[in-house]
Amino acid sequence: MISVEVILPCLDEAGALPRVLAAIPPGYGALVVDNGSVDGSAQVAAAHGARVVAEPRRGYGSAVHTGLQCARGDVVCVLDADGSVDPGELPGLVAELGRTADLVVGRRVPAVRAAMSWHARAGNAALTGWLRRRGIPVHDLAPVRVARRADLLGLGVQDRGSGYPLETLLRAAAQQWVIRELPVTYQPRLTGRSKVSGSVRGTWRALRDMATVLR
Repeated sequence: MISVEVILPCLDEAGALPRVLAAIPPGYGALVVDNGSVDGSAQVAAAHGARVVAEPRRGYGSAVHTGLQCARGDVVCVLDADGSVDPGELPGLVAELGRTADLVVGRRVPAVRAAMSWHARAGNAALTGWLRRRGIPVHDLAPVRVARRADLLGLGVQDRGSGYPLETLLRAAAQQWVIRELPVTYQPRLTGRSKVSGSVRGTWRALRDMATVLR
């Protein structure tokens, strides 16, 4: 039987983790990768049943890659720990992986306009438009990705910052993976402000990381 594990890169998400972990689908494992939190996120995650590993090197890609290396599931789902996407949507993406795709990504559909800032929308639209012109059928550089763990590690993604999802798509396309995009409802995060899309500065840093990947 194929095992599924949810990798949750985490930086100061103690307020969101109890609800996020409670919503992990039955039978799925939860792996929280603590990326240097100072709010007790690691302890909260462990208290709510997650396996926890630490990645002190800051960066979204650092946390995700450590999660891939430490995961035990045959299939992994990468999901933000802020509660913006309900883990209950993951089984639909996992099912699509077995039917038609090598990589399934979530296309965020904001439940309310405030769920995604204008600068995040603009940057996302520009980059995904560039990708579609090159034959990669996505409309979102979403934080939700589902694939076989061994396959993802085999891609050899090098970025350790915000460019990690973009590089994953580019390398998957270069290896002629079938990439399938499915809608997921995107809610305002449960607590705090996004480190990336919550400010113009954060969005700019993410775009800078992605520009480095494109070069």
